[in-house]
Amino acid sequence: MSDAEEAFAFHLRVAPGVPAPEREYRFDPSRRWRFDFAWPAQKLAVEVEGGTFSGGRHTRGSGFEKDAEKYNTACAQGWYILRITPSQVDSGKALEWVEQALRNAGRRDV
Repeated sequence: MSDAEEAFAFHLRVAPGVPAPEREYRFDPSRRWRFDFAWPAQKLAVEVEGGTFSGGRHTRGSGFEKDAEKYNTACAQGWYILRITPSQVDSGKALEWVEQALRNAGRRDV
């Protein structure tokens, strides 16, 4: 787990009214793909994207391509995915988005 994932997990633990997510949730039994954080009942997932400014795996060609396949497959299965960066964790914006998405989860027409 990255430092940003651990920081986000802490934000979720102390946020009032936010249900605990499943970590490293495997959403597709035919693949080894996992979400960093997931609320399966609401079909909401969070991916903490590291290396956004350092040329990490997620920003290079093959890594980006594989991530796109994972995210598009999940969306086709009805998942909503929030992709967040470490700075968005630090600012609190990531937690705000999760709270809003969980509030709206019951209103979605899939």
